[in-house]
Amino acid sequence: QVHLVESGGGLVQDGGSLRLSCATSGIIFSFYTMGWYRQAPGKQRELVAGITSGGSTNYADSVKGRFTISRDNARNTVYLQMNSLKPEDTAVYYCNAHHSFGADYWGQGTQVTVSS
Repeated sequence: QVHLVESGGGLVQDGGSLRLSCATSGIIFSFYTMGWYRQAPGKQRELVAGITSGGSTNYADSVKGRFTISRDNARNTVYLQMNSLKPEDTAVYYCNAHHSFGADYWGQGTQVTVSS
């Protein structure tokens, strides 16, 4: 059974930092492209950052230079370091594991709230 468990969310002030983690089990982690998505109230879920099995990364324009995605294949874990947080970053953040063969898995989400 596949599990993706996010942690590290919380309440932080404008300009603060958080580090999200997503621990996975039940998949061959190193084969998967991993992504962080977020969904704010009343908005669609959007891609924040992604990292391929080879380590290539991509970011939403709104977070470039502030967020960093990384992965530890030995720990089956993907991270999202978020710096210089803004109130508009407030959302539920979801971890995603995607395989090119069509497998797609989601975590339960973790709330990030940035106060002004």
